[in-house]
Amino acid sequence: MSHTTLASPAQGAEPPPTTAVPPRTTTKASRRGRLAAALFSAPAVLLLALFLIFPFVSAVVLSLTNQRLSSPLPVEFTGLENYQRIFTDPEFWRSFGNNTLFAVIVVPVQTAAALALAVLVNRRLPLRLFFRTVYFLPTVTVMAVAAVVWKVLLLPDSGLVNGVLGTLSFGHLQPGWLSSTSWAMPAIVLTSVWQGVGFQMVIFLAGLQAIPASLYEAARVDGANAWQQFRHVTLPGLRNTLVFVINVTAIFAFRLFDQVYMMPQFPGGPTDSTRTMMLQLLQTGYTRRMIGQASAIAVVFFLFVLVVTLVQRRLGREERAVR
Repeated sequence: MSHTTLASPAQGAEPPPTTAVPPRTTTKASRRGRLAAALFSAPAVLLLALFLIFPFVSAVVLSLTNQRLSSPLPVEFTGLENYQRIFTDPEFWRSFGNNTLFAVIVVPVQTAAALALAVLVNRRLPLRLFFRTVYFLPTVTVMAVAAVVWKVLLLPDSGLVNGVLGTLSFGHLQPGWLSSTSWAMPAIVLTSVWQGVGFQMVIFLAGLQAIPASLYEAARVDGANAWQQFRHVTLPGLRNTLVFVINVTAIFAFRLFDQVYMMPQFPGGPTDSTRTMMLQLLQTGYTRRMIGQASAIAVVFFLFVLVVTLVQRRLGREERAVR
């Protein structure tokens, strides 16, 4: 007679896994790391709070009042009255439209010009260091000085630009530039692109030099021509640089002020064809002494630029996810 011995479940089962207890030294090191991170980031957080968060909160508070510059009247809470006033003001929408038009033109034109110059001076050509310096020089020129120089160059009768255009077109093309409502904004765009393209060129140049040369060699072995190398090697390699340059150029475009203040005969002229949000804010706050309404313009403009920047960054991340 045979006997079968059954093992009990308690004897056959494996012991439950034990949870590893982190050593005490690791916990101390983690606390020290968090403390060091907090100490290193404290100056940046303090400066952001002092120069960004606090001014924005102050602008929001002032925009809800009837605060005027050097007025004996007491400050009163007016709610959203300032916002209702600016949204029904034709000058506000004219400034907003001019600012948007300027950004829509300048961002692609300046980015494309900077990329073309960077590709050009990145090639092994004679005097490339000289041309890099020449293309970058306008960037170190103060915008106010550049505006005065271009104001002289764009004079209708004796300006150099109209002299060249008149020679090439046999006198048929000599626009009034800053005295014309149709040509004033193109003159502002031309000056802005000339002054800022060198900065973006340097950023693109650094991005181009970070692309491995082996990728271009592999593309040439596969029979790719120059355009195919640019499209399938250069542009993908510059993708992060391109997103950064577009974001920075858009932010710079929305703060347009110096050119429209100094180049026309009257700031924002002629007939408000170059009036921008920054000029509208300045004249509302200091010329008309309406600090509350100017603060409302500043809040609306800040939120608009913030939304545009976030949308650009969001689109950039989505393209990276697809690839």
